[in-house]
This record gives sequence, structure tokens and C-alpha cells, in this order.
Amino acid sequence: MREADPEMLIDDSEPSRLRVIDLFAGCGGLTTGFDLTKRFDPVAAVEHDLAAASTYAANFGEDHVFWGKIEDWVEGDLPEADVVVGGPPCQGFSNLGKKSPFDPRNELWRHYMETLIKVRPQAFLIENVDRFSTSDQFQMLARETAPGGLLEQYDIDARIVRATDFGAAQLRRRFIVIGTHRDLPKIAVPEGTVAKADWKTVRQALIGLDEHVDPTHRELPSGVVGFFSRDVPGVYQSPDLHVTRHYTDLSLNRFRHIRVGGNRLDLPDDLKANCWKGHDKGSLDVMGRMHWDRPSVTIRTEFFKPEKGRYLHPERDRAITHHEAARLQGFPDDFKWCGSKLDIARQIGNAVPIELAHGLATHIADKLCH
Repeated sequence: MREADPEMLIDDSEPSRLRVIDLFAGCGGLTTGFDLTKRFDPVAAVEHDLAAASTYAANFGEDHVFWGKIEDWVEGDLPEADVVVGGPPCQGFSNLGKKSPFDPRNELWRHYMETLIKVRPQAFLIENVDRFSTSDQFQMLARETAPGGLLEQYDIDARIVRATDFGAAQLRRRFIVIGTHRDLPKIAVPEGTVAKADWKTVRQALIGLDEHVDPTHRELPSGVVGFFSRDVPGVYQSPDLHVTRHYTDLSLNRFRHIRVGGNRLDLPDDLKANCWKGHDKGSLDVMGRMHWDRPSVTIRTEFFKPEKGRYLHPERDRAITHHEAARLQGFPDDFKWCGSKLDIARQIGNAVPIELAHGLATHIADKLCH
């Protein structure tokens, strides 16, 4: 009997990569995390904001990006995909319980679900704010996966997760829903594996960045790039974003009085806004200074305004820069950005922390390719 050739018994081919569609893609935070696994290929992304869509295109290519409204995109020929991801807004979604999926108030959710119905992915991922977990909207989503519902072919699992538990240097809580086609084993939402004692800190996230920023260095470099037959500012890399803003003497004086980890309570009365006087409870992150050796608070779209939260640099008398905010969101320094300073701030604040996206992507790939 002829023996088998040992070389023929070895399958050293790489596993096939999974195809992913990113809806409401923003600048591509979710896609970045999925791409870093080296197990996914983005085949479509939909984003209505020109600057955010341009940032996405600068990093992942313009060929598969649809700049425009999802209702226009979903009417076309949709690509095949194994996974659909996105975080659609929840306005109007509660009316789905009335079996009225074409109610215009449900438009964005309707088109997210329409994508699932047309593409029929193996799995889908929804991320949203933590309070979505107790909303009527989520209950309606769950009901749509019951027999007779719009998503009856899918089984869902949902959980509030902390980005820090996935390696991010940010105390950001998100509500994650993973839907799995009922022909496949159900994929549970992972809890994350990083213990609290090992949480990534602000110091670790900002390592290597110059703490001193020239106070006159307030603008991005000049430059224009073309995407979608439009001109937008860019393309910038994260180090280009290490710029500050103009502060009044009053603001600078306030900053000087706030200790590391402190907040507006550190201010003498003559430096407090009238609305702060006599109010020593609530909103204690306002005019807050970050801690070096803790994770940051949630990076929101107005992180450059200390009056909006704990966004003062741990030592310097300024808010964190766009570059520092991008680092705290997990973006690599070679990530490319398009748009004005305000555009990019919105993109950074609206993004899913990269470490969280990467952890979710790895978990989903492991389950689908086991």
C-alpha cells in the first residue's frame, strides 16, 4: 500500500478572512479594531459625514466607502458579508414594536435591519451607550428576534462592557449586542480579560508624547485632499494633531489652581463661575484634571473643553490635545485624519475605543472560525 506523502498531510494555507460591513462607520474605529486582527476584510462602509468618510477612506481605501445616507445605499446591490457592525442611533426605534418598520422615525434602525435581512451575515454587532440596555428601544430589538420578527433568524446576546477590561486606557462603558444566525452556535458578548489592577493608565497611553505644547501652536497644518470628488482638509497623522487652543487669562488662572485629580472644587470663589458657587455635589468632573496612573474618563466629542469634563492634562495647564485624545481612544500614531479640528474632535469622541473593537473582533472571529 502506497504511503501518503507527508507534505500532502500538512495544510499550511491561511484561513479565509471574514468580510465585514461597517454601518454608521464614522472615522472607522470599529473597522480599525477588526482590521488589526488580520482576520477581516472590509467590503463596505457607510457614513454620511464627509470629513469622517474621508478619514475612513484615507485609512482603508475609498473604493468600498459610500458617502451618503444609508437609505440610499441599502437600495442598491449590497455586497456579501460575514459580519455587519455598527452603532445606529436609537431615535424612534420603539415604534418597531407596532410592526411599523417603515415609520420614518425608525429610518436608521430600519435600514440597519434591512441590511441584515438583505446581506444575511453570519453575525452582527451593535454598540451603543450603556443606558441603551434599559431602553424600550432595546426591548423592541429583542422582540424582533422572536418568531415572526424582522430578525427571527438571529439569536442575540447583550452586555454592558468596560473598555478598560479590553485594554483601553479609558473608563468607557458601552452596551454591546451580538447577533448570531440561528444555524450557528450562539456568540456571547465577551467580558474582557484585563483585571482592574492591570488597567491601562493615562501615563501608559501618552508615553513618548511631549507634555509641553507651544501655546501658539493652535492650528493644523495647511493642506487639502480630495475624496468623493470633494476637497477636505488633510491628510493629517496623529502627531499633526498635537495642538492646543487659545485660553483666556481667567481660564489659565483656573487651571493653575486645580491639583492633579482635582476639579472645580479646588477653585477659590473668585474664580468659580456663578453656577458653581454653593454647589459642591454633582458634575465633579467639570474642570477636572486627569490622573496619570488611572484610566481616563470617557473621551467625548468636546474633550478640548475642560468645562465639559475631566479633560485637563495631568500636569500641564491645558486640556488634552487631539493627539492625546486619539491615543486615549487607542488610535495608532500612523492613523490618518481628514477635516477641521472640530470635525476630527467629533470623529475621535464618537469612535469605539480601538482595543475594545479589537477584542470584540477577535472574539467573533474565533467563534465563527472555530
